[in-house]
Amino acid sequence: MISIQNLSFSYRKNKPLFEHLNLQLEAGHIYGLLGKNGAGKSSLLKHIAGLLFPNAGHCKVLGFESRYRQPAFLQNIFMVPEEFYLPQVSIKSYVSTYAPFYPLFDKKAFYNYLEEFQIPMDQKLTEMSYGQKKKVLISFALASNTKALILDEPTNGLDIPSKSQFRKVIAAAVSDEKCIIISTHQVRDLDNLIDSIVIIDNHKIIFRQDVETVTDRLLFSTVTNIADTNKVLFSDSSIRGHAVIMQNEGAQHSKIDMELLFNAVLDKPERITQIFN
Repeated sequence: MISIQNLSFSYRKNKPLFEHLNLQLEAGHIYGLLGKNGAGKSSLLKHIAGLLFPNAGHCKVLGFESRYRQPAFLQNIFMVPEEFYLPQVSIKSYVSTYAPFYPLFDKKAFYNYLEEFQIPMDQKLTEMSYGQKKKVLISFALASNTKALILDEPTNGLDIPSKSQFRKVIAAAVSDEKCIIISTHQVRDLDNLIDSIVIIDNHKIIFRQDVETVTDRLLFSTVTNIADTNKVLFSDSSIRGHAVIMQNEGAQHSKIDMELLFNAVLDKPERITQIFN
């Protein structure tokens, strides 16, 4: 579906953002692209969408080189950026103008998403709050039925109920033909949603695993005291005790803690990577 090979890119000379970056993403998955602010998440997504052009290497979506932005490519990819502009028109006018660019656009599904998000239909887009605008754009993106869907920090500006609704509609939208990439630094917003994890740090991919493999190899637990520190790969203390990650040596099942995993990979990348290799 998405193939990135030896991608190199820099905004300024002698300060490379990416060097020989490689990444393969397949249909049928919801990928979580995780990283701190400034790690290069948005720039990577813009390369996939054809909004940035690599200095070297290739970025292909459905066999199309993204940089050329061919019509068949644009019909099958939709990106919801973190910062966006919506025109001073009604929702109905927006749909009639932009929906024809997407051959598989489902108008009924679009209005169902708006109802799910409780969006008022009688306002112009520019009269809505930032969170409402974002929910309109997410609804439009889902209704476009593109095979590649990119969401950059989609939960920014959403309140807690809206985040729950977001997870619900995204989980329902996944299919064997669709590849969804969600970028965020608010890691907990993706709990129970994504099935594959990609972590980027210092402008390179430092972790790439599916959730099932993570829970097979690692054990997530909360303990009152850490008795055997040699077995603990990473821990985070709170008033409830110690949240810990250990190597899963007994084939036990545990619920993944996305934030704890993210912090562990950043803190001990070599030790975590060794377990998966």
